[in-house]
Amino acid sequence: MKKVAIIYGSSTGVTADIADRIRGEMYEAAPTVIDVANVGSSAVFEEYDVLILGTSTWGSGDLQDDWQNKISLLSNANLSGKTVAFFGIGDSSTFSETFVAGMGTLYDTVKGKGVVLVGSVATAGYSYDNSLAEVAGELVGVAIDEANEPDQTETRIKSWISSYKNRIA
Repeated sequence: MKKVAIIYGSSTGVTADIADRIRGEMYEAAPTVIDVANVGSSAVFEEYDVLILGTSTWGSGDLQDDWQNKISLLSNANLSGKTVAFFGIGDSSTFSETFVAGMGTLYDTVKGKGVVLVGSVATAGYSYDNSLAEVAGELVGVAIDEANEPDQTETRIKSWISSYKNRIA
């Protein structure tokens, strides 16, 4: 069985809660959940076969603070052959121009590093003006808007996981 890690950055606890909910939906894969604030070296990213990376977005599209402090560790990690998925927390109403931009930053950091990207999501059902996490008409991962659409969260998580679950077994 592949080693799976859910690595997240959370300032208010929302992203941590979503990471735990994702772990609950993926119980068969026995993922390890890691707060990126506790990551001390690139080796943490290298020891897992599957990385599920999550972040919130702050201000005008800024990456969550703990990720901002550790992004160089992710950038310097040897990720060749790893499977990577993303989840992002954002506010599509107040920050419609930068919705889940932090997730786009994580994507930009790992693309081109020999990874297999999974878990892109159609933009249908989302309402925002712009996102750095939108590539080729899809979001690079699941976008969660607990501020405006908490009733969509469970369905979005389950649908997202089922779209790539068989690729990480």
